[in-house]
Amino acid sequence: MARSICLRALTGTPKTRQQLADLLASRDVPEAAAEAVLDRFTEVGLIDDASFARAWVSSRQAGRGLARRALSAELRAKGVDPEVAAAAVETVDDDDEREAARRLVARRVGAMRRLDRATATRRLIGMLARKGYNGGLAAAVVREVLDEADLAGDADDLPEFDEESMLP
Repeated sequence: MARSICLRALTGTPKTRQQLADLLASRDVPEAAAEAVLDRFTEVGLIDDASFARAWVSSRQAGRGLARRALSAELRAKGVDPEVAAAAVETVDDDDEREAARRLVARRVGAMRRLDRATATRRLIGMLARKGYNGGLAAAVVREVLDEADLAGDADDLPEFDEESMLP
């Protein structure tokens, strides 16, 4: 029974050993049987937390632009050993992280054109913070991208919003 539960769970996407252990526990599989199946699956390579962590980091950093701190937190939440998670996260260097932050900000800066620079800066830094970027890097990247986009100049060209003119 434990074997078939694990095989079905691994069919869709890779899982960590901890995720499978939690699944087996939720299905009331006896602990001894669960450990035996998990040990065997690890032995034959069906469960490989290091490989899972490397793939997770690569996918989430490229696709969602997450910083190393956020990637580490996600791996911890999935039950990956801290040393294994750290080794996987080390594959993302400072340049990769900075470039991902630039891409995220560049994608969002167009929607910020109607805002004043201070508001746009605050929102963009907040977005980067939620993705795990530290404040210094976030501020530097936002400043660079906004300077390149000349957001302040564009915002000055917009007409002022007059609330009274909107009333019937």
